[in-house]
Amino acid sequence: MHAAEFVLVDISNSFTKIAFASRHRLGRVHRLPTKNLSAFALRQLLGKKTSLHTVVASVVPKKNALIQKHFPGPVCWVSHKISLGIGIDYPKPATIGADRLANAVAVSALHGTPAIVVDFGTAVTFDIVSEDNIYLGGVIAPGLGAMTDYLHNRTALLPKITLSEPRRAIGRSTKEAMKSGAVHGYRGLISEILRQTLAEISSKRPPHIVATGGNARLIAGRTKIFSAVSPALTLEGLRLIGCLNFPK
Repeated sequence: MHAAEFVLVDISNSFTKIAFASRHRLGRVHRLPTKNLSAFALRQLLGKKTSLHTVVASVVPKKNALIQKHFPGPVCWVSHKISLGIGIDYPKPATIGADRLANAVAVSALHGTPAIVVDFGTAVTFDIVSEDNIYLGGVIAPGLGAMTDYLHNRTALLPKITLSEPRRAIGRSTKEAMKSGAVHGYRGLISEILRQTLAEISSKRPPHIVATGGNARLIAGRTKIFSAVSPALTLEGLRLIGCLNFPK
């Protein structure tokens, strides 16, 4: 990678992803539970780097002061108020999650429009960018982990499971049955939301459908719905936003 110019920070409810980047590519991605994001963790990560521009997408406001204090150089907070390279047609743009805006920027620049981003995080979000490069809105549903944790927490006998591809649809144990219900059921949820969404998109070309987020490879990797699986899409969006808001 060329010399790092940006430090990119994506703070979600479950995990925080941090990467150094040049104007052209990402470096290594560091991932830690957001609950463990601290001044000490930031000092360990940054080392002696002092002259970087920082681009942040945060959906955890209580961590913002920590970032503002400990990251070097100017900080660009992603919102509808900054240069994004896409338009926004949304009644209350201030309510759009910063990570969703970063995803929309990245899919437009790297995959083309029209496009749908499906982000498999704590919640699963669908974000739509029109053929004319306009952010239109999307869908929010419970994340896969939230659904399986709910079953474990609200029942006496259902265990906590580790998600992976089921060997068969008909489970031969409680854990196998739960895994099948989670993975196959979640693919059904994704497919139906996309079917309904596609029916409302008017464009000359079929949209690029791109998956990102922690469970993207598990859920999207074995379907034929998605054009691409891009785990670092949000960070790529932050890199592109950095280029727009910190020009050379």
